[in-house]
Amino acid sequence: MSSLLTRVKSKMSIFAHRKARGMLDGEYGSVFKGRSLDFDDLRAYIPGDEVRDIDWKASARHGSPLIKRFVAVRRQTLLLITDTGRNMAASALGGEEKKDVAVMALGVVGYLAQRHGDVVGLVCGDAEGSRSLPAKAGEAHLERLLRAVDGDTGLTSPRSSIGEQLSYVARNYGQRMLLFVVADEMVPDAAMERLLRRLRAQHEVLWLTVRDAQLAAAGPGRLQAGGIQAAATQPADRYDVADSRLLPGRLAASEAVIRAYTAAQEQRDAAREAVLRRLGIAHVHAGSSHDVMPAVFTLLERHRRGK
Repeated sequence: MSSLLTRVKSKMSIFAHRKARGMLDGEYGSVFKGRSLDFDDLRAYIPGDEVRDIDWKASARHGSPLIKRFVAVRRQTLLLITDTGRNMAASALGGEEKKDVAVMALGVVGYLAQRHGDVVGLVCGDAEGSRSLPAKAGEAHLERLLRAVDGDTGLTSPRSSIGEQLSYVARNYGQRMLLFVVADEMVPDAAMERLLRRLRAQHEVLWLTVRDAQLAAAGPGRLQAGGIQAAATQPADRYDVADSRLLPGRLAASEAVIRAYTAAQEQRDAAREAVLRRLGIAHVHAGSSHDVMPAVFTLLERHRRGK
């Protein structure tokens, strides 16, 4: 059985040729706002030190600038949160299953965390409940987390509800953490917004949305000998994995249906983005595993800048 984490690291290596992985490491390291440091002692100011670290009262008594030194709390907790309901077994925009995109995103952020000495945990599930795996360090542990997401997600899984997983976190986690949420194209309602506001007040929150597949794609015509065109391949039937409703291929390929679907999708995107922006939650989309690396880089950068 191939390692999911090995697949993640290979993608990161490819990305490093275009944009240094060290930049990703640096962006991850700046995610936690605040210093999370305990005071240690004072030392003389050296040019280049942060002005904010000067202890002005002690400097006045001493007669020269003194810098406050701190002992870093090096180990933070990253909590991966994802939906393993049947929505995530549907096709993503790039043609993969959405769970494959989710595993890649969770693996990238989890790998960055463990490189920094942080511990990584997981909350996953569906509308019928959630389960958690405790936060630990190490690649073997991260591989187990990714395996749990991959193994729990299928077309026979219960329906999706990322709100159930977020509620589980709100009920069971009091320690300040970094929450990395991966979900499909859901739109937070008023109750979800209240829940996210509560979580955002306590934790740092990052959000990645996995893009749905396009509604329809017309099949190409086929040519017979002599250049006589045969009947075009009929568009495939589509069905919604959430409720198994069928959309015949000829309707899915209808321009009117596509326009209506696209307009509805744009409305959902705008509503989701508006809620997350109001709450100060950095948010990006990814339609395939190839999109994950640049999306994560953008996500960390947006969070750092507070956009």
